[in-house]
Amino acid sequence: MSKEVKVPTLGESVTEATVGEWLKQPGDPVKVDEPIASLETDKVAVEVPSPVNGVMGAHAVEVGATVEVGALLATIEDDVAAGEATQVEPREAPAPKEDTPPPASPAPAAAKAAEPADAQTLSPAVRRAVLEHGVDPSSIKGTGKDGRLTKEDVLAAASAKRPSTSSGRADEEEAQKSAQPEPVEGRAPRREERVKMTRMRQTIAKRLKSAQDTAALLTTFNDVDMTAVIEAREKFKDTFAKKHDIKLGFMSFFAKAACLALKDIPAVNAQIDGDEIVYFDYVDISVAVSAPNGLVVPVVRDADSKSFAQIEKDIADFGKRAKDGTLTMEDMKGGTFTISNGGVFGGLMSTPIINPPQSAVLGLHRIEDRPVVRDGQIVIRPMMYIALSYDHRLIDGREAVTALKTIKEAIEDPMRMLIDL
Repeated sequence: MSKEVKVPTLGESVTEATVGEWLKQPGDPVKVDEPIASLETDKVAVEVPSPVNGVMGAHAVEVGATVEVGALLATIEDDVAAGEATQVEPREAPAPKEDTPPPASPAPAAAKAAEPADAQTLSPAVRRAVLEHGVDPSSIKGTGKDGRLTKEDVLAAASAKRPSTSSGRADEEEAQKSAQPEPVEGRAPRREERVKMTRMRQTIAKRLKSAQDTAALLTTFNDVDMTAVIEAREKFKDTFAKKHDIKLGFMSFFAKAACLALKDIPAVNAQIDGDEIVYFDYVDISVAVSAPNGLVVPVVRDADSKSFAQIEKDIADFGKRAKDGTLTMEDMKGGTFTISNGGVFGGLMSTPIINPPQSAVLGLHRIEDRPVVRDGQIVIRPMMYIALSYDHRLIDGREAVTALKTIKEAIEDPMRMLIDL
């Protein structure tokens, strides 16, 4: 018997997904609850578990296909039935007659070509070229992004293995012409590769473009002297880590400083809903986290009532699960304000885009020593540029500048966060 595997419920208002990767190939043994496929939704990657023990059956859809909730993905064959079926194959075939040549075994290249097409994540064009030319993709060095194979790589490998005959040379020349442009002396051949956008990347593109088209975006800047925060971290880092089992980072300081500013300037923590303004008496901070498939923004809920340690733990957990691809839709639902830290990648200054329907986002950047004037003297201090992008339909310039100034003052004098100033 076989068990059908269907697309599971993906979350509120999510009705379809894209098949990102098959984790099990036909014939592979699978255990109950073992992931067999990865689906990409608008925000997260969802693993589909096997409902039973058995052997992976046929794939009903290919990688890259769009599937709706409840659609058939694959089948799982009963392990007993699959085991019985596999016992039939090893039986010895009748000995061939002396005057009948033994059947030729399949060409090694062709056999290998069919296998890696499923074993690797190949684009449809590359997979088709592998099958047409009977080459082994595992023996080809990819020149695409992250070492991936391109169609030109396959065509070049196919032409290299052809016999050196007149027709073979003609075919080889034709393949080489189609694979790459005529090389210019002293210049390496130029290549290009087309890769379909993932569903997550398409959603990111639509949401960011929508934010630009809908909101009246404006950005205000300031700079922050990080001396006090750095000294506090250095002084308490060992005690903090020992007591809370987490490192004391910069994000918790900025999250708490933002909470002060949002409480003082409610418009920065509000949203436009039709012709109404929604004000929140809580602060749910979306934290931009880099994941393998794109930027995600899980939410630290009730950040205004959480301790430094709990905020650091939440952010560390989000970062780990983003890399593992285990974030859920619930993790990213909601949020009233966003913090994006481009400084971890070395960014000096940027104009971050708001995360709709939110009305503001705080951008952090790298810390570098710069000369500043203190008490009439030029001194070297660790400085950071900070930016607040906001929706000018809701937030006036005075409110945005005041909110950013409040964050600056809280970071430069962390005691303000303790006595709520």
